[in-house]
Amino acid sequence: MSLYKLNSPFINYTLIDNNFIDNFLPNTRGEYVKIYILILKYASSGEMGFDTSFIAKTLNLLESDVKNALNYWDNLGLIKISTIDNKVSNIEFTQFSDLNNYPSSLNLINQITDNNLIDFFKEIESTIGRPLSQKEMETYINWTKNYNFSYELILYLISYCVNKNKKDFRYIEKVAITWSDLNINTLEQAMIYTEKREKQFYNIKKILTYMGLPDTEVSKSHEELFNKWLITYNMPLELIYKACDICCSKLSKNDLNYIDGILNNFKNSNVFSIEDFNKYESNKNLISKTSSNKSINKNSFSNFPQRSYDYDKLEKILTQNTYEENNTDD
Repeated sequence: MSLYKLNSPFINYTLIDNNFIDNFLPNTRGEYVKIYILILKYASSGEMGFDTSFIAKTLNLLESDVKNALNYWDNLGLIKISTIDNKVSNIEFTQFSDLNNYPSSLNLINQITDNNLIDFFKEIESTIGRPLSQKEMETYINWTKNYNFSYELILYLISYCVNKNKKDFRYIEKVAITWSDLNINTLEQAMIYTEKREKQFYNIKKILTYMGLPDTEVSKSHEELFNKWLITYNMPLELIYKACDICCSKLSKNDLNYIDGILNNFKNSNVFSIEDFNKYESNKNLISKTSSNKSINKNSFSNFPQRSYDYDKLEKILTQNTYEENNTDD
C-alpha cells in the first residue's frame, strides 16, 4: 500500500477544465480518467490524502492500475509527484494554464511527418493499451540514438514487458537500460537473451514448485541464489531436487540457505550430476563403514595381544593349590 499527501489544486470544489476534456479525455484509458477525477475531488473537498488500496477498492480496480495511472498523469505533467519519505509521496495538481501549449499524444503524432515513426508510436500505443505521453515519445526516440536501438527492437522490448504484465513506463525503461548495459542492440541478440531468461525462470519456478513455495514472484536475492545453482554451477534440476530432499530429511522443511550449503558441498566435491551424486554417496558410505570397523576393532577386547595357554597344566596347578590349602587348614 502506498500513501499520498494531497495539495489543493487552487479551487475549493471539483472542477474539470475544458483542456482536460478536449486534449486528454478522448485518448486516455477510462480507468485513468476515473482515478484522476476522484483524487481531484478529494483534493477539492479538503481531504488530506489517500492510499492506493482505498482508491482501488472505491473504483473496483487493481492497486497496480492506480499506481500506473498516477505515473501516467505525472508523465503528462497534469500532476507532480514528489517523494516525502519511503512511505508517503506528495501530489500537486498543475494548473491547466501552464499546459496550454502542451499537445496531446494524438496531436503530437499528427505533427510528425515521418510515417515510420508515426506507425512506430501507434504500434506502441496498441501494445500498451493507452496513449503515449510526450516524455515517453521523446525517450523512445532517444533510445534509437543513445542505445542504438531499432524500432523493431524497441517494439520487441515493450512486447516482452507487456507479456510479463509490466506496462509501467519506468519498468520498460529499466529493462531498456539493462539491455543497453548488456550490449544488446539487435533483435537477434534480444531474442536469444529473452529465450534464455524465460528458460531460466521456467527452471526457477519448477524448483519453487518442487519445494512447495509460491512461484508468483521471485525476489532478487532468491533469483541470484537460483542463478548460482543453475548457471554458475550448471547443476541439473534433478541434483537440486536431491539437495532439497536431503534438506527436508534433516530439517523436516525446506531452507534455501541449507540447500545452498549442500550444493556448495556438491560443487566442492565435483558432484555435478545424479551419477556423480550416486558415486559420491557410495564412497561416503564406504568410508563411513571402514571407519566404523576400525573403531570397533580398536575398542574391542579382541584387539589385545592374545596369549596361548596350556589348560591341562593350569588345571593341575589349581588342583595342587587347592589340595595344599585344605591340608594346611587341618
